[in-house]
Amino acid sequence: MIGFLTSAMDEKEKIMIYYIDSKGKVSQRIIRVVDIDDKRVLAYCYYRKQVRNFKLENILSCGQVKRSVGA
Repeated sequence: MIGFLTSAMDEKEKIMIYYIDSKGKVSQRIIRVVDIDDKRVLAYCYYRKQVRNFKLENILSCGQVKRSVGA
């Protein structure tokens, strides 16, 4: 997962994560990674429209944002 997050940061790509918050609620977020260290991911969250910290241990999964194909 670290490799994917680092690659997304280097490429400045939007990615999707599934995240569990401190209350145990799972949410899906579209983010752009700004910085990573051993415990957290600093990222712009398109849902909250601000830069947020995400605990690395609370990110359940991550992947590419599916792009729709225009007609």
